[in-house]
Amino acid sequence: MKRRKFLQLGMSLAAFSLVGPNLIMGAQSATNKLPRWRGFNLLEKFNGDHNQPFKESDFRMMADWGFDFARLPMSYRCWSEPGDWFTMNEAVLKEIDEAIAYGTKYKIHVNLNLHRIPGYCVNPPAEPLNLWKDEKALEAAAFHWQTLAKRYKKIGSDKLSFDLINEPANVSEADYLKVITPIVETIRKEDPKRLIIIDGLQWGTKPLFGAAKLNVGQSTRGYGPMQVSHYKASWVNMDWSKTPTWPLVLGNNDRWDQNRLRQEFAPWKKLSDQGVGVHVGEWGAFSHTPHDTALAWMEDNLKIWKENGWGWSLWNLRGGFGILDSGRTDVAYEDYQGHKLDRKMLDLLQRY
Repeated sequence: MKRRKFLQLGMSLAAFSLVGPNLIMGAQSATNKLPRWRGFNLLEKFNGDHNQPFKESDFRMMADWGFDFARLPMSYRCWSEPGDWFTMNEAVLKEIDEAIAYGTKYKIHVNLNLHRIPGYCVNPPAEPLNLWKDEKALEAAAFHWQTLAKRYKKIGSDKLSFDLINEPANVSEADYLKVITPIVETIRKEDPKRLIIIDGLQWGTKPLFGAAKLNVGQSTRGYGPMQVSHYKASWVNMDWSKTPTWPLVLGNNDRWDQNRLRQEFAPWKKLSDQGVGVHVGEWGAFSHTPHDTALAWMEDNLKIWKENGWGWSLWNLRGGFGILDSGRTDVAYEDYQGHKLDRKMLDLLQRY
């Protein structure tokens, strides 16, 4: 798919209405305008070096267990190249089509997320240009979303939503808004009714109150404190000498428990009370976290999110944070359709 005549990004907001859908339907609290979708992140296109088709069996298992949400964090490098952002591989896009079709078949809402977008990724390697500073990167980022918007405009927002940029970090609110505003505008030019979600600032942890005019939902994270969620994770530089418990005491005045979690999510509760849809796009505890600690921490998070009417998607379904094939050494796994199932964790998730 070659570069087409592209919407000029310099148009003013006054020239185009950003009024999108009322954030949408389904089971929800009185103040939260997103359904309380619950499910998992599926990682087949998370990394361009390990680009795989999505698995129908994942959708079938999720549906059998009663879940209704799949977030697909994807790298644009699965279908494009850093040196040729405006060429897209149709064969790979068809694999995304398949995933959306699986979602429709099994009544699972699919949320497309660009985990790596032209000009930005929270993970290495760095992009050749900077999305927050370079117009060419912004033009390419908007082009990728424009392509997806045009491709899926006939699929309703009850089945499909867009999550624009994964975990923006070290960027000001003003610069973030400068980027997401024209991208939202580009999508709505193609598909005015598409449900759009943005990740919060600072790795998804800080709500964006200045985005109210865009009429978008917002995605937060459930990884606090990192001493519990990422214990012994090789990609996190922390002191792991103390095995985490829950509640967790880090110092004389630094205790993490359910009340502390509720305080941490208070800004998101404020956003939700203002009528903005909130969803916890990623959360979970890595496989080295003691299982009992992980489950206790998870349940305190789940209680808060249920109180607030927020849905969530665990990172991940299969793998070190998931309920399948996590590699934990302190779990009595159950054999399940060729996988090792953490039944205790599944039971916990199903209760919330």
